[in-house]
Amino acid sequence: MQIPEFIATLPPERQQLLTSIHEIILREDSTVKATVGQMMGKDMILYNAPGMFKYGLASTKAYMSLHAMPIYMNPALHEKYKTLLPAAAFQKGCINFKSAAEMPLKIVTQLIKDCSKIDLLTVRKEQLAAREQQKKSKPKKS
Repeated sequence: MQIPEFIATLPPERQQLLTSIHEIILREDSTVKATVGQMMGKDMILYNAPGMFKYGLASTKAYMSLHAMPIYMNPALHEKYKTLLPAAAFQKGCINFKSAAEMPLKIVTQLIKDCSKIDLLTVRKEQLAAREQQKKSKPKKS
């Protein structure tokens, strides 16, 4: 299924907001490619950067969600947008919202601009290297 077809299956009152967020993601983060796929048992728009999932845009019965791996991997970024989007419900790596009032597009644009600067694959490699270094530096038990 193509993205416009997917958005057309959603409740009419959500289509414009989700289309706008979709367009913001594509415009502000040139590292991602969008497809419709499944995550957590739900169809959604998935945005993959080279080698890694970066964003997801979903519509569930009760709310819409923007999944953003950069806020999951960057606590300072998470906290910044939790403050800027006080009406939205934040989880570790996603933002749940019910309306455009909870997700002003100007702030969403800045969020994606900030997230676009983060190369998740590099961050992940650095994390794995740091863990490996920690293992090597621990004294061995006799």
